[in-house]
Amino acid sequence: MRKNVFILIVFCFCNQLAFSQFFKGIGAYGALTQSRHKYKNKDAGSRQFTAIDYANNPDFYNGRDYVGKEHFSWGAGIFAEFSSNYGARWQTEISYTKKGSKEKNLTDPFTGARSGFETNKYTYIQWNNYLKFFSDMGIASARYWMIGLRAEYLLNGSSSANAPFSEPKRIWASGDIGVGMEFPFIRKINWFIEEHWNPDIWNPKVRSTTMRNRTFETRIGLVYRPKRKSIDDCNAPKYRGPAY
Repeated sequence: MRKNVFILIVFCFCNQLAFSQFFKGIGAYGALTQSRHKYKNKDAGSRQFTAIDYANNPDFYNGRDYVGKEHFSWGAGIFAEFSSNYGARWQTEISYTKKGSKEKNLTDPFTGARSGFETNKYTYIQWNNYLKFFSDMGIASARYWMIGLRAEYLLNGSSSANAPFSEPKRIWASGDIGVGMEFPFIRKINWFIEEHWNPDIWNPKVRSTTMRNRTFETRIGLVYRPKRKSIDDCNAPKYRGPAY
């Protein structure tokens, strides 16, 4: 019995040691988002004579390519960071993100005239995963860049403009490229700032028209990191930056 307890204690200790080596930090952030839709019609300008009354059914008229105006909103998230070394890491996170686009409805399918701006708004829960690469800038800061994917679930949305084409899928995916900088704050907590480019991976298609969302996201947040190592060998101390 005592032998089994001893083995269990050793096993738990080894697991804890391995996790402490693998776990690099946990954090949270708030974000400002800037997004818009872009529509591309491969049959732009042509008419679909199969419609009985296409003048009163603009859904059946091939409108021109169209780009909405920027919609500004916000987001927030929590994340954890893991790695067995300093430079390359895996970051996984859960985020609450608002996207959308300011757009004009097509009012005259023949001339291409449009109404005033209305706003399409969409709220997502996202599971995001990145590869994250650090490069120290000195004792006071570290810079990094990120590349990854976001799995998105549409919580709610409203398509006030271009409804036949702008309504997103309930489950979706998008790509992400980001850059950031991290700075010491207090004790084991650092603060960071990031900029992300978050475009759709593929474009949903309705008849001859495809729609693509693109979002820029500016993040500011805090990250808690385990205690830094003060030495790398028996002879000389070495500080490896705030992200260590």
